[in-house]
Amino acid sequence: MNTFLSFKNLCSALLIMLFMTPSANAQIWKKIKKSAERTVERKLERKTEKETGKMMDSILDPSQKSPTNKNPTNEPGSTVGNQASTPDNDSEPKNISDDLEVYSKFDFVPGDKVLFYDDFSQDFVGDFPSKWNTNGSGEVVKMNNIEGSWFELQPSYSTYYVPDLNGLPEDYTIEFDILTLGLDNGTSSGSHLRIHLSDNNNLNERADNRIVATIPINFRNNHVSAHNRFNGERGSINAKVAGNIKDELQNQPHVAIAVTKNRFRLWINERKFLDIPRMIEVPNVLNHIKFNLIGLKKETERLFINNLRIADGGEDLRRTLLTEGKISTNGILFDSGSANIKPQSLGIVLQISQVLLQDENMKLNIIGHTDADGNSDTNLTLSKQRAESVKNALINLYNIPADRLQTDGKGASAPVADNDTAEGKAQNRRVEFIKI
Repeated sequence: MNTFLSFKNLCSALLIMLFMTPSANAQIWKKIKKSAERTVERKLERKTEKETGKMMDSILDPSQKSPTNKNPTNEPGSTVGNQASTPDNDSEPKNISDDLEVYSKFDFVPGDKVLFYDDFSQDFVGDFPSKWNTNGSGEVVKMNNIEGSWFELQPSYSTYYVPDLNGLPEDYTIEFDILTLGLDNGTSSGSHLRIHLSDNNNLNERADNRIVATIPINFRNNHVSAHNRFNGERGSINAKVAGNIKDELQNQPHVAIAVTKNRFRLWINERKFLDIPRMIEVPNVLNHIKFNLIGLKKETERLFINNLRIADGGEDLRRTLLTEGKISTNGILFDSGSANIKPQSLGIVLQISQVLLQDENMKLNIIGHTDADGNSDTNLTLSKQRAESVKNALINLYNIPADRLQTDGKGASAPVADNDTAEGKAQNRRVEFIKI
């Protein structure tokens, strides 16, 4: 017993001596300091994320939000006439990089000619969608608080989902919405959604020519990535771009991809993650799209997609409007049954504003069109309201004078495609801009 007490006392004495030594104290305070620094960093990150959630007009028209000095004569070093104020000797000198804000306008322009569109409205709940193929399973579902039908993908390394698409042009755009359920901090960092652009529609990854873009479906791995392969060999691109998309994943993000000859771009909502000018090393060989979901726990962690829209084009509409005096686009999208413009459509509105700013004498008539679903009188009213929404966006976001813009609506009275198919309806939901 005495031996045990002596050993215990000896250990206690050694511990006391250890913590009383200067080196031990230094190590302890160093750890405390690092812990405090990490806490401050986390708080700053949360504050930064909160502040980046600005209104769309500040994103698209930063010139109105740029910081300015309301009273520049009070700033250190400023001059009035020939007199210069003297900086406060106690204040630290400001660096050029201090307090800078960086802006980038959302420039995605969706293609005009719809090649494939599926909102799963023509499929029965519980069925696999009729315009897709897979080597696994999946089904169309509805939500209690979310509008529309959604296609649930099942996670598996070997399961692929391929829409029935007959080839792709040189320039095209891809858009779709994502909805997630059950994600949390414990979701595997290896959970991803992969979008393949491939030279075949086989239900696997194998291809001599392909591009694979990977979107993280988790809260820990914050990298959007892409790599390519051409002529049976690994390509020159293996890109990985950091970016926290936790908030987006919890709020139905919109994914947009634009392929323009060799260039590949990818956005999640209004944030552009990838812009690779020579991603397509061999032109006109990528003719199919495949989806592959990996890493999620079946039944508890779930992913759904909707509104897949693949369209030819994504071209610059400005030249057409300047030279021909008229354009028609179905790339300006609205909430279903509403005149609310979807944010991802504002790239087109931006282009229209640039034409009006370049030609200050130009006036435009904005005409809205709908598909034939619903009551004709309701559609007529809705088409006029949508044209008015576009007009208001040009006025409020880009300072276009109201007297240069007129609006009208035709409802479903002037279709350009068949209203019996999803693709035809998407073509008919359009906005025209006609020079007056």
